[in-house]
Formats: sequence, C-alpha cells, structure tokens
Amino acid sequence: MGMKIDMVDESAVIDSIKLYEIEIPLKDPFQISGGISYNRKSLIVVLCSGGVNGYGESAPFEEPYYSSETISSVKALYSDLLFNRIKSKRIDSIEHMNCILDKGVRGNNFAKAGIENAYWDLLCKKNNITLKNLIQLKLQHMGVKEEFINSKDYIESGVSIGIPVDNDVNTLLKMTKAYIDRGYTRIKIKIKPGWDVEPVRAVRKLIGDFPLWVDANASYDFDTQKKVFKELDEYNCLFYEQPLHHDDIIDHGKLGQYVKTPICLDESLKSARVAGQVIEIEASKIWNIKIQRIGGLLEGLKIYKIASDNGIKLWGGTMPESGIGAVPVLNLASFNLFQFPADVEASERWYGPGNDLIELEMSGDGRIYVPECKGIESIINFSNLEKYGKLIEEITQFKI
Repeated sequence: MGMKIDMVDESAVIDSIKLYEIEIPLKDPFQISGGISYNRKSLIVVLCSGGVNGYGESAPFEEPYYSSETISSVKALYSDLLFNRIKSKRIDSIEHMNCILDKGVRGNNFAKAGIENAYWDLLCKKNNITLKNLIQLKLQHMGVKEEFINSKDYIESGVSIGIPVDNDVNTLLKMTKAYIDRGYTRIKIKIKPGWDVEPVRAVRKLIGDFPLWVDANASYDFDTQKKVFKELDEYNCLFYEQPLHHDDIIDHGKLGQYVKTPICLDESLKSARVAGQVIEIEASKIWNIKIQRIGGLLEGLKIYKIASDNGIKLWGGTMPESGIGAVPVLNLASFNLFQFPADVEASERWYGPGNDLIELEMSGDGRIYVPECKGIESIINFSNLEKYGKLIEEITQFKI
C-alpha cells in the first residue's frame, strides 16, 4: 500500500459543529416487523477544524422499534452532552474521539456513530487520503492479516424488500421480479409472525435458486415459534437474519442447533465485546455490520479483526440512511471478509432518482462502486441538503 500509519495526522481541534435534520420522502413505504416508514429522517453532523469539514450521519428511527434510540433522543444527547465535550477540544486520534464519546455513556450507538464518522471524514479531507486507504492503514495497525486488508473497488448490492403495506403476496412477487430485473444480486425479504412461510415459499418458487434470505428483525420467540424456522429450512435460504430477541445471542445459538439453515446476527451484535462472546459460545458464524448500530467505524474495524481471526463471514448494511451515512459501510464492505451482497442499495431504490444527499448508483450487474474522493464534501448534493434539511444547531468556539 506504500503508506505507514504514522504518516496520517489523526489530530484536530474542533472549531465548530453544525447539526442538520433531514427528512427525505421514501419512494415507497417500507415496512418491517416493528413498524412502517414513509419518510427517512436523520441527523447530519458537520465537524469543522481549521476550515476543513467532516460529515457524518446519525440515523435512528423516529420511534424505538429497531433500537432504543430515536431522532429526538440523539438530538437531546448531542445538545446536552456530546457536542459540549468536543467543541474547542483537541482530539488526538480516532481512538481518542471514541474514548471521549464513550466515557460515561452507555449505548447510544447511533449518536456516537454520527460524530465518529464525521471525524473519520474530517481526517480524510485533512490528510488528502481516501477513506478506504485510512481503513486499510488502521487494519494494518491492528494486525489484521494481509489477505483481509485487500479489497475491491465495489460492493455487490442486494435488495431488502419490506412487508408490502397491503400484506399481499402477489405484491411481494411483483416487487421481487422488478428488483431482479434491475440487477440486484440477492433478494432479502422481511418476515414477522404470520408473514413468513407463505411469502418465502412464493418467492422461492418465483426466483428458483437465486440467492435469498429472510430478516425477522428480532420478532420471534425461540420457545414458542422455533418450528417456523424448521419449516423455512425447506426453502434453502442462505441464512436467517436476527430471528430472535434484539439483545439475545444464547437462543440464537440454540436455534442454530435446531435448524439446518445458518443464523446471522444483526441487532444483537452491538459491539466487539459482544462479538467476542458470540465466538466463545459459538452462537453464529455469519454477522452483519451496520455502522450506526455498533457506534462507529472504528468498532466495525474491531469486529472485522475478530471475524478475520475466527472464520466468520460478514456482510454490510445500512438502516437505510442517506448516502452520507452509507459511505463508511460502503468502503468497509468492499474488503475481502465481506462475502455476501450488502444491504447498501442504489439511492433511487429508496428516494427516487436525484434526491439523495450523495447519489449511490448501481450498475446493471448489481455493483455499487466505492467513491474515490478524499473527504465526501466534494460529492455531497448541497441543493438536496437545503431542500430536505434544516440547520437546527450551530456551535462555534467563540459562542456569544
């Protein structure tokens, strides 16, 4: 790679902070087991140091059906605590930023991710380095084996299909065919109790041996509903994504012994510490990494290191958030240990063409290419930021 870790200056003094709240209408309503969304609200954090800006995104939902955080809770934590911690503060490194955000703060990973990702972006701009190269340097510094520091310049994109608002299997089949025709390399369908075996059977019949898995978003109970997954074994899913409780790893391990289809962890894989426990009890060998859920990109690299040392297969995803929030996982998911198509999808799939803050485009063969920019400011659509967002807080070093 021709770089050493000490060639990157990871320090910065945070001169000012801006916080935008955005709300982009979804092209189609998106329903999972916990709720339905018609718009995508999120928060954009801008950190400034010496005239250099870094952009990050915090993208919980408006209600706490995926995590305990909401847009309102993140805004409050930023205003009441976290922004005050970093304003006018010299940050020595990415690790130092994480320590500042973590001190005395349990959970609140979405809030931490918005600030932490903005700091990574600030360092890319300051050092004139791509995010992928900065990730490579960090992985090298962590002692990750060379074979797992290699990456592609793209990710393969798989589509995540929500539960149709009309709860009609025929609607699901029409959506599935349209997405395959568009070039997506894998189909994932959301399930919940009462919407599981019948839609999976119908989709499998439609698509043949095309890659398929299901995502339950933690909506099933092991003791009373495990037989559903025994029935689903017939349909040759790649894996079952987070079928059980959002904080559970033990019952997922039991379910993995009960069914033949592998189990994938999503909501419950919240940190490198949990990842280590998953290894210890052999609960799952397939993990999803969402930067929002785990509290930032550095935690993603720590999980990547654990996975690379223990034969774990990875794939990446978004919530979805805007293109600003998607860029970090888009970079990380291009690395060799990510072996399944990502839940990073074309912007037009969520928002229609031309409405995202950073437009992610997918090729006809299902590829989304990693931006080669050195800091994302140059690829942000500021007209859309103005159209769909509003500045809700601004903190400067010399506040009157």
